[in-house]
Amino acid sequence: MRSSKIKGFGAVAAVAVLALAGCGSSADSGSTGASAAPGGMQVPNLKAMDKLGTPEGEVNVLAWPGYVEDGSNDPAVDWVSDFEKSSGCKVNVKTFGTSDEAVQLMRTGQYDTVSASGDATLRLIAAGDVEPVNTSLVTNYPDIFESLKMKPWNSVNGVPYGIPHGRGANLLMYRTDLVKPAPDSWGAVFDKAGAQAGKVTAYDSPIYIADAALYLMATKPELGIKDPYALDETQLAAAVDLLKAQKANISEYWSDYLKEVQAFKSGSSTIGTTWQVIANVAKGEKAPVEAVLPKEGATGWSDTWMVGAKSQHKTCAYKFIDHIVSPKVNAQIAEYFGEAPANKKACAETADKNHCTVFHAEDEEYFSKVRYWNTPISTCLDGRTDVKCTDYAAWTKAWTEIRNS
Repeated sequence: MRSSKIKGFGAVAAVAVLALAGCGSSADSGSTGASAAPGGMQVPNLKAMDKLGTPEGEVNVLAWPGYVEDGSNDPAVDWVSDFEKSSGCKVNVKTFGTSDEAVQLMRTGQYDTVSASGDATLRLIAAGDVEPVNTSLVTNYPDIFESLKMKPWNSVNGVPYGIPHGRGANLLMYRTDLVKPAPDSWGAVFDKAGAQAGKVTAYDSPIYIADAALYLMATKPELGIKDPYALDETQLAAAVDLLKAQKANISEYWSDYLKEVQAFKSGSSTIGTTWQVIANVAKGEKAPVEAVLPKEGATGWSDTWMVGAKSQHKTCAYKFIDHIVSPKVNAQIAEYFGEAPANKKACAETADKNHCTVFHAEDEEYFSKVRYWNTPISTCLDGRTDVKCTDYAAWTKAWTEIRNS
């Protein structure tokens, strides 16, 4: 799932193994957990806070590196200290490297809030590790882009389970001097990968199967794929076959953005999946590269701040989340991390006035072509009820087979 991102200074790989029985989506605000999601899955009947209380003095935060900076990594990068002074809530931060790690840590009940990617959110909801959120207690929620609210990865049956944080797309990057003509399709790394034999790079995670599924949606409509995260056995097999064929042309599977930058600089990789911030870094280091959103669209991520069901510091958790998605702070994080902010007012606060343009923060047409990471579950996310879909455990097994083929 969304398990690897540039954290301003690094990247991590995704390895998530746990599966869900099924989960659904939604569309309006509420304060109680639904008893059953579409497909018959039972959702823990948890309630959101009715009102904020007295700050408890601290908040234990689980976050992707780069999301919660207190000046310890860089004295100039600190959006925690002022919050601690104004709220009375001391921030204790633990970073994680994969969504699977985040899920395991949240199960301990030791953390009050987590920045969860779309692959982790449904698992956390289904297990009862996070509870619904009362969006009226988050003063900055009205300013979050509407297109990020009440989505399949952050809500269930009309009940919100989190506050959107930021988003980005998985792009196609290529060496402009070595790949001609300029590609506009994912076919360049799939059906036509042989043109760059041994120099194609791909993201090292089971969720990359969705990239293959997205391409098959456009090129093999007879497979009936409607959602790249909702694959029955036949559809998954087709995606696996495509990825096994691609492997013959792979230079390396990447999870560290610095290594991908170096590979494109040296020419050992000439084309493959990337993020906008990686392309920016590569260009900054004089690599002749471009990154495009292919005509088939792309996969991507949208992260969510969630509240731990066993949290002992929920007032501080809400205050912290509200602070993190406030315009100025959301802008700082988006620039440091390399993504589009979730708060639409953040674009006026960025130090680089071109940041939101580069990351397409306000371009809904652009993001309408992005299929955000979600957790593959046995209840088909595309609404089908006449077939069982493959879950993430099946995807993990398939990815192992692909890598070992």
